[in-house]
Amino acid sequence: MKTIGLIGGMSWESTVVYYQLLNRLARERLGGLHSAKLLLWSFDFAEIEGLQAAQDWAGATDAMIDAARRVEHAGAQCLLICTNTMHKMAPQVQDAIDIPLLHIADATAQAIKQTPVKSPLLLATRYTMEQEFYVGRLRDEHGVKVQTPEANSRTIVHDIIYSELCQGIVSEASKSRYMDIVNSAQAQSADGVIFGCTEVGLLIRPEDFSIPCFDTTEIHAEAAMAFALA
Repeated sequence: MKTIGLIGGMSWESTVVYYQLLNRLARERLGGLHSAKLLLWSFDFAEIEGLQAAQDWAGATDAMIDAARRVEHAGAQCLLICTNTMHKMAPQVQDAIDIPLLHIADATAQAIKQTPVKSPLLLATRYTMEQEFYVGRLRDEHGVKVQTPEANSRTIVHDIIYSELCQGIVSEASKSRYMDIVNSAQAQSADGVIFGCTEVGLLIRPEDFSIPCFDTTEIHAEAAMAFALA
């Protein structure tokens, strides 16, 4: 089994899920007392969120490259960035290290293309929904054209992620708001849902909807374990 490197803490609420998923997958694949070989660098998310809010993407990139190099030097054989948003600097991170970075959007696109879904709704941070680094990669490299909620709904989705989910708050009221946004998009032709922030699956689950859902955290972990055991 190869050693998987993780850059987490963005937020730690979803990094916990990565840790659990990867270990469960190792046990399922190998049986017995097997668990995943992991190396984790975990940020203080307040520092990263401050860089995001200030639009200091250069500073955020420097921090991510530093973390990636630390994980590589510790012995990781591949790298996961345990957040969709910070894939904004994935190309720079990959250029700075010699181990492969397993891109969350690539894994998600492969999962989508195994289904009939043609126009999924993306639920994510404002950065991921509105900037090209994620939506553009899905479209240009994989032919997956996503929908995003209208402006007010994007604000709701983003605010719930940062003010609640990243702080361990899971609210039925917020779940209802997310479900309303998805149902509205479904009525307007969305035929799938991408949980495009690694915390979204803490609030809503695929069984809440009648259309296919793609939980990027689970998909990313599955891709990592496939790599580790190849």
